[in-house]
Amino acid sequence: MILEMKVPSPGESITEVEIATWLVEDGDYVEKDQAIAEVDSDKATLELPAEVSGTITLKAEEGDAVAVGAVVCLIDTSAAKPEGGDAPKKEKKEEMPKVEAAKASTSEEKTYATGSASPAAKKILAEKGMEASAVKGTGKDGRVTKEDAVKAVPSMGTPTGGSRGTSRSKMSMLRRKVAERLVEAKNTTAMLTTFNEVDMSPIFALRSEYKETFKDKHGVGLGFMSFFTLAVVRALKMYPAVNSMIDGKEMLSYDFCDISIAVSGPKGLMVPVIRNAENLSFRGVESEVKRLALRARDGQITVDEMTGGTFTITNGGVFGSMLSTPIINPPQSGILGMHNIVERPVAVDGKVEIRPIMYVALSYDHRIIDGKESVGFLVAVKEALENPVEILMNNDIKKALEL
Repeated sequence: MILEMKVPSPGESITEVEIATWLVEDGDYVEKDQAIAEVDSDKATLELPAEVSGTITLKAEEGDAVAVGAVVCLIDTSAAKPEGGDAPKKEKKEEMPKVEAAKASTSEEKTYATGSASPAAKKILAEKGMEASAVKGTGKDGRVTKEDAVKAVPSMGTPTGGSRGTSRSKMSMLRRKVAERLVEAKNTTAMLTTFNEVDMSPIFALRSEYKETFKDKHGVGLGFMSFFTLAVVRALKMYPAVNSMIDGKEMLSYDFCDISIAVSGPKGLMVPVIRNAENLSFRGVESEVKRLALRARDGQITVDEMTGGTFTITNGGVFGSMLSTPIINPPQSGILGMHNIVERPVAVDGKVEIRPIMYVALSYDHRIIDGKESVGFLVAVKEALENPVEILMNNDIKKALEL
């Protein structure tokens, strides 16, 4: 019996996927539920499992875009399992840049000189790192004179023997979709960014005192994301317009906080969602951040885990960013950018002190969020981060951290 394997629907509104990698070869024997391919949708990378056991015949190439419901392979269930154990598995290809050596015909210097260079000219050209053949000589029989060498200027546009290869690779469906959404956000929203700075000393002190106990008790670290997420949740309740989006001619507001967190995965930027963050504790946020980050890193994140979200937090600081203007994740209306923490001199009670400072940025859609609300929102985030014990922990640290 020949079974036609068709592309299943990875989620609502997705009409096609791209064959990212075949994990088996044409003619291999595969076991039921064995992963036979990785497919990219515009939201996530998913594994395609074999529906039955048998010999496989591939009907699509890597890089092909195939419609949901289209046949991508055939499995002959009447084929006998080969002796020798488990079905063979194809090793994933490592994409290496295709760098070709520059051709002599395009990289060699044009030869001008038909005669030799004078001793003085040779010395000057050597100091310039030039060959006499690259200089047009005006002396007898094309001899390069001292004056020729003095006037000679090394050409910055002439290849000098180094590699000048190029490579071309197809962008994944996920990367193309991310690009489209970023351009859409820039073109369809009245995006504006406001900035502030946060003194991270109180959070540093809390983490220094409780991070080991917290990790021993809960199995996750006490990071910055829990503080920022809970500060954002509080600010969204104070300024509900930031937790809203435009739907046609109406403004749709939410009474819950689904916080998208931008993470870097093997296939590019992914934005999984922490659902109902308003109901989570420090432990709950840290556990969910760890779970989603690991699934994104391992390519196991699902479409459902990346769908929705009412507000986004992105942390460019992990890559060393000092300041940036994050782009809104449509159809959301706001995104908070975190950055690196640097010791800076600041004025405290009339004195200059060195404090760990983080610059924060809020990009927002000015069509529905006014300047007063955007600035107020960011100030509320700053207040909570600079006074976490009172504002985020209700003056009970051990209860808040569940210690």
